[in-house]
This record gives sequence, C-alpha cells and structure tokens, in this order.
Amino acid sequence: MAPSFVQHGPYGEETTMSKSLRTFGLAVGAVALTCLPAAAQTKVTNEGISGSEIVIGTHQDLSGPVKGWGVPVSNGMKMAVEEVNAAGGVNGRKIRLVVEDSGYDPKKAVLASQKLIERDKIFAMVGAMGSPTVLAAQDILLDAGVLQLFPLTAAEFTFKFDPAKPQERLKFNNLLPYVESTRAAVKYMMEWKSFQKPCIMYQDDEYGKNVLDGFNQQLTAMKVQPASITSYKRGASDFSAQVAKMKSDSCDLVVLGAILREPIGAMTEAKKLGWEVTFLGATPTNVMEVPMLGKEAVEGLYAAALFEIPYEDTAKGKVKDWLATYKKTFGTDANTQAIIGYNAVMTFAFYAQKAGKDLTGQKMLDALESGDKFIDIFNSPPTKFSKTDHLASTITQVQQVKGGRWVLVKDNLMF
Repeated sequence: MAPSFVQHGPYGEETTMSKSLRTFGLAVGAVALTCLPAAAQTKVTNEGISGSEIVIGTHQDLSGPVKGWGVPVSNGMKMAVEEVNAAGGVNGRKIRLVVEDSGYDPKKAVLASQKLIERDKIFAMVGAMGSPTVLAAQDILLDAGVLQLFPLTAAEFTFKFDPAKPQERLKFNNLLPYVESTRAAVKYMMEWKSFQKPCIMYQDDEYGKNVLDGFNQQLTAMKVQPASITSYKRGASDFSAQVAKMKSDSCDLVVLGAILREPIGAMTEAKKLGWEVTFLGATPTNVMEVPMLGKEAVEGLYAAALFEIPYEDTAKGKVKDWLATYKKTFGTDANTQAIIGYNAVMTFAFYAQKAGKDLTGQKMLDALESGDKFIDIFNSPPTKFSKTDHLASTITQVQQVKGGRWVLVKDNLMF
C-alpha cells in the first residue's frame, strides 16, 4: 500500500521521491504478508473431486491381529457409501471408497497411504485403523494436504494440533479419546467401589500408552499410587507373567489398555489362578466379540464406552432396520466396529454436503470447523468441531458384560 504522504508536482504528477517511497511501502507490505500467521496458510488438496464423484480412502486391518475390528469397520463404511449414493450422493456427487489392507503393520500403512494419495488421488482419508498405523502415515497425508478424518484410534495425536503448524489443522476425530475416557471410567470405578490398589496392563504402543497416561493422570489427581504397571507386546497371546505379577501385587482393579483378544486372555488367566479381581477395559474392549468369544471368562468385565451397543432383539426404529440391512448385506450380525465405520462415512458425507456444490478442500475444512452438529441414529453424543477444537466429544459411559452382552452401568461421565 502506498504511503499516505504521497508528494505531487505542480501539475499533480508524483515526484521521484514520492515514487520511491511508494515502492518502499509496497515492498514492506509484501514482507508483512509473508509474516501472517501460519494457520492462514493450510494447504488442503482438491484431488479426488470431479463433477460426478468424491474419492475417499481408508486403510484397515483385514488380515492381521485386529481384523476383528478392520473387517466390520470396512463393511460399515461400504454400507454407508451405498446408502449415501442411493440417495443421490453428496450434492449430486457419488462417493467412491478405496480400501487398503494394512495388516495392522505401520510400514504397510505407509505404503497404503502413499498409494491412495499418489495413484488413487483421494480427497480425504476416512476411518483409518489403529494408533501405530495411523501415526506412521499421518505426516504423509498432512504434507499432501489430505484431510485425516475420524481415524479408528482415539490417541491424542489424531486431534490435538499446534496452531503454528498449519497442516495439523487437517486432523479431526469423533471417537472417545483414550486419555479422557480412561480417566472418566477410572474415576467412576474408584469412587464407586472404593478400590485401593489399582493396576494396569497395557499394549506397548501409542494406543496403550494413551490409556496408561489416562490411568496415571487420574490416579495422580486422586492422590493414589498404582499397585502395579505391566505391559505386553502388540500381538501377544500369553499373559501369564503379567497376570501373575498383578496378583502378587494384590491389585483390586485391573485397567486393560487392550483391544479384543487380550482382555479374554488376561481374564482367562486370572480364572486359572483363582484370582477374583475387577477388570476395566479401555474403549476398544467394548465390542460384541469380547463376551461372544470370551463367554464365562469375561463375565463382569467393565469398559469405557461411547454409546450403548444395539442388539437385534431389543433395537427399535431406524437402528433395528439398520441391523437387519447389515445382516442381509454381509451375512453376519452388525457390531460396534461396523457402527463406527458406518458413522465415519456418514459424518464425512454430512460435512461434505454442508461444504456446498462447489466442493473444495478449503470449503470442506470450513464446514468441519463451522460448529454444525452431526447427529447419528445410534444416540451417540453429537459430533461438533470448531476452529480450535477438532475432537467431537469426551462424554463417557461405563458398561459391563452381564449374561453375554454389554449392559449400561453409568452414562454422562467426565473427570
């Protein structure tokens, strides 16, 4: 911008001094523009958007240790895509979903993400599976300007962002965060049952460490010392040493930073030793397969949870219809994982619709940060984001396995 004190000659022309000053002013202005806050410079891709479709990608564990999560999640995502497209798509564009198998291996997740970005030209990564796998590929996505939306991990790195790092604005999560949900569940259980010697057994990766952080933070807030802290390697199947240690440390509450097979293995081992102790799982243990596969071994298990699990014989309305459609489509009962996968795509479609017919990466980012609420059919807490908060909710439930199914114990918990 030219200085306000421009000098003119007798006939209105700018003098040489005035021109020099104006040039200097423009140069200063250009420098100032390059020093604007980094948050204004977030790069968001427009790849994957055409007049007829929106291409989104995901990587799931379809063949590895948590395929009990990956397969139903991908089924739920496919069901949502079919539903959205059958209703006319997103402002006239059909969604095309590309699914890659990571096998819950960080290296494979990186290769899958590179393929989805470079060959498939995805607009967004939606519902990708696992803390270690999502973390390994995250920078590749952000550097390419690809939105990382609603991954199947509630680790803090998936939603916390530094305003000074503009590409981190591309991260959004709608799952219960492990730290906060663990804190809320531990607080409730400690106060309700008056436990004195809480312990934890956690998976030695990003997921497990988040659960450990929540456990430690809540005990510190309550001025309680943990009686025992033990871990296991991802994919382990023998928990005899960990359970024996916790038993010898006289634990009265065992928090499990585990996923699906491990709670069953740990509780089976405890029963072999004749050890009666209360187990509390982090949110990934709150799935139908745990009581279905664990049977009597997991009766009484508590877990942190996001929403009540619907069962076919008790569900009503849209949820009952949804369960029937899923079973007809995939030949098996729907579960928690399928619901989460379905919701990931439906949430994407909601905000893409809000972004308008002239969809761009920036308009999608604006829609996500608008504060508009997405409400699902499963009575989950509303999904809502803002420019400063990319986590949808921290409201937690505690559920318990009774008679082979999950039953609500307490909802609306915080710490």
